[in-house]
Amino acid sequence: MKSTSPPIAAVMVHVADVEVALGWYARAFPEAERVSIGTPAFECLSLFGVLLEIVPADEKVGAGAFGSVVYWNVECFDATLGHLQSLGATLYRGPMRLEGEEHMCQVRDPWGNCIGLRGPSGGRRQCAP
Repeated sequence: MKSTSPPIAAVMVHVADVEVALGWYARAFPEAERVSIGTPAFECLSLFGVLLEIVPADEKVGAGAFGSVVYWNVECFDATLGHLQSLGATLYRGPMRLEGEEHMCQVRDPWGNCIGLRGPSGGRRQCAP
């Protein structure tokens, strides 16, 4: 039986301050909706069917760029990169050109976690994030 769910259920991001990070990620991804799941209620963001779970860093999993990076498809690479940088994200790797106008990079959120971006560059034309 084929599933109609997205292939990624959730992305867990470890941070020092959950409330501050929830606010930052809500501004970084304005399409995201804040949702409560589980009992007791756990606040997270839902973005195109994928849960963005902002959780406290601890002794087992700290904040920062230590492992896997999830790449988000974006409609306009330049505008999205600029938007995240305006919120305090810093460029970590790239950007690099793939095929055609497709570009990719990694930025770090204020807690050091990596966010991958992948999508077409607007070049000299402007496009909305």
